[in-house]
Amino acid sequence: MIAVPIGPRVQRFTTAAASAYLARRGRPEHPRDLLGHACLRGPFSSGAVTPWEFERDGEVVLVDPPGPLIVQAGTAADLAVDAAIAGSGVICLFEDWLRPHLDSGALEPILEPWWQRFSGPFLYYPGHAACRRHCGRSSTSSRHRPAGLDG
Repeated sequence: MIAVPIGPRVQRFTTAAASAYLARRGRPEHPRDLLGHACLRGPFSSGAVTPWEFERDGEVVLVDPPGPLIVQAGTAADLAVDAAIAGSGVICLFEDWLRPHLDSGALEPILEPWWQRFSGPFLYYPGHAACRRHCGRSSTSSRHRPAGLDG
């Protein structure tokens, strides 16, 4: 198998909320504080809504916060972002998805020391040997070699 990196090499899950929400509900200082907050969540395609995971200095905390809005991850992430900007709750998404809203001030980062880091995505595909087996010929056969090359 060959792995080709796509997207950023390091990603983080980012938690954020609108200033208006934080003024009403307070700013969480520890991931467990999210149990007292409205959190905007999304299930996997299987329907499972997994806990949010945070890590700092080797301490890992899993939190299964309540939420007034659960949207399908990926397909309705914009709805969750809009709800967070409108002050409906705390959101946890990839940093790159939230970065424009953090930079504009529409959302404020929360629990930043706890944001979990992980390697970015890869595209996997079979190597050339697998392609030769599948196709039944070598990609370097004379039939596929430019004229003038000896093989």
